[in-house]
Amino acid sequence: MDAQGRGRADNIDPADQWVLNPNTGEYELRLSPSAPQSAVPGPRRAGSRAADGAARGRGGPAAGGTREMRQVRGADVPAPRRRRGAEPEPEPPQGRRNRRPVKKKSTAKKALAWTAGGTAFVLVAAGAAGYLYLKHLEGNVTTTDTSAAKDGFSKDDAFNILIIGTDKRTGKGNEGYGDKGSVGHADTNILLHVAKDRTNATALSIPRDLIVDVPDCETNQPDGSKKVIAGTSGVRFNTSLGQDGRDPGCTMNTVKAVTGIVPDHFMMVDFNAVKTLTTAVGGVDVCLKHAVKDKDSHLDLPAGPSKIAGEQALAFVRTRHSWGNQGDLDRIKVQQQFMASLMRKMSSSDTLTSPTKLVKLAEAATKALTVDQGIGSVSTLKDVALELKKVPPKNISFLTVPVVDNPAEKVHATVVVNQEKGPAVFDAIKNDVSFTDVKKKQKAEREKAKDEAAARLKGTKSAASEVRVRILNGGAPQGSAQAELNWLQNEAGVLKSENGGNAPAQLSRTTLEYAPDQAAQARRLAAVMGLSGSALKPGESVTNSQGLPAMTLTLGKDFKGAGVPLTASTKAPEVDGQSTADKVQCAS
Repeated sequence: MDAQGRGRADNIDPADQWVLNPNTGEYELRLSPSAPQSAVPGPRRAGSRAADGAARGRGGPAAGGTREMRQVRGADVPAPRRRRGAEPEPEPPQGRRNRRPVKKKSTAKKALAWTAGGTAFVLVAAGAAGYLYLKHLEGNVTTTDTSAAKDGFSKDDAFNILIIGTDKRTGKGNEGYGDKGSVGHADTNILLHVAKDRTNATALSIPRDLIVDVPDCETNQPDGSKKVIAGTSGVRFNTSLGQDGRDPGCTMNTVKAVTGIVPDHFMMVDFNAVKTLTTAVGGVDVCLKHAVKDKDSHLDLPAGPSKIAGEQALAFVRTRHSWGNQGDLDRIKVQQQFMASLMRKMSSSDTLTSPTKLVKLAEAATKALTVDQGIGSVSTLKDVALELKKVPPKNISFLTVPVVDNPAEKVHATVVVNQEKGPAVFDAIKNDVSFTDVKKKQKAEREKAKDEAAARLKGTKSAASEVRVRILNGGAPQGSAQAELNWLQNEAGVLKSENGGNAPAQLSRTTLEYAPDQAAQARRLAAVMGLSGSALKPGESVTNSQGLPAMTLTLGKDFKGAGVPLTASTKAPEVDGQSTADKVQCAS
């Protein structure tokens, strides 16, 4: 029997079965005057009816006595009221949801996580209204299985969530948006990276018109079978979803191929998200440097500050021809400004102290989301929200993939990654480096680098002239193995080194594999090259051209040039147009 049924069977008001535990900040289910507290409805204990009868015989509430008080982990809370019997103690008239005693704010009610995609921005606000309400919210969320996503969520690690907004005309009132008949392309995309220590987060916008190679991807079919969708080269990023039956996992794989960053999970939304969420919070504040009256999106706002919600909010983030050069890159900047404003509104006391707004947000957010199986439960979404809530808005950076006009086009309609600036941005995110001035984090990174350097130099090291190593190219630019060999022999004194050609497979990171008796040589070469401790790989030796055992140095995609240290940078590069969530900006 569920909680509501149990309440009716025992003549207990179901609303009074949930009480706030002040020690945990969570509501717990109260089964009977003598039953222990439980957060999940359980079977009724044998003999409970007899106990209830005994209570009534002793002058309990059903017999006309005063309401007894029960202990919930040290906190006095009222026992359930009986619907029949003596009059209950008078109390102010309240709605059913407000009958629970409240002594302090529930931690779960403070749970906020922002996500954005397409022309939408999604807030995940998991309210702690009890087990039954959480199960109700879970029924709102759509889940799509994909092999590209992790099976679970870790609260102790850095995490990457790819937020996708589609242009599919789903939902009431969206017939005039997007492309008619669209299967739902990746119209707007943001890769959200949350640092391991939760001091900072980075939201990297990926232009839909970025020219990429979409790799082959495995998709799950409705009948349970799997189908591999063939990749395509030199196409727009937005075709990584929907085209030829591609699912969000294909978009995740494309992000990995372009940036080297592995998304852990995805969240996908349609046009309705921004309308329902902005309405739920009572509107979002925006600012315009000039008045806009756009005939395409129907945005009509004066210069200066405005509050927008519903259709006008959607028009604001969809408008392209009213900003800058009327391109998608300028629209991305405006969307980022909108998201920052919505984040500030969600974290304001006006929202957090309003149970009505929190419930509306929880309903709107969960109905708007499609997620992978790893985060498909409301409890997991709440965990994600709570982890993101730890990041101060001033340390949440918005930036866009550095791009240049596509040189293959005479009329520039698409862009490609700026190879001079893009890799440094991707490396910073992969290495958990903040794009904001987080002094505590920078100090920790410096200390970590010192510790790694000390560990590398600790113990006996061979002389550079005694180091034997074969160099393989495992993803570095062509000619890198020979260039590094020349530097090692001519500049670093590593004379017993040789070029072994190409590695059997490409690696994202440079590695140095060595046998146990070569540890001293490995420490010397690591010190010479500036290799981090994570690059050292205990294993087996190989035989060099002289018939002697040697280590294997495989230059990965992170190789930066002959003689350039490979330790991770602790300072992120400057990115044009980057901003933070705490700054108020006006769209122009």
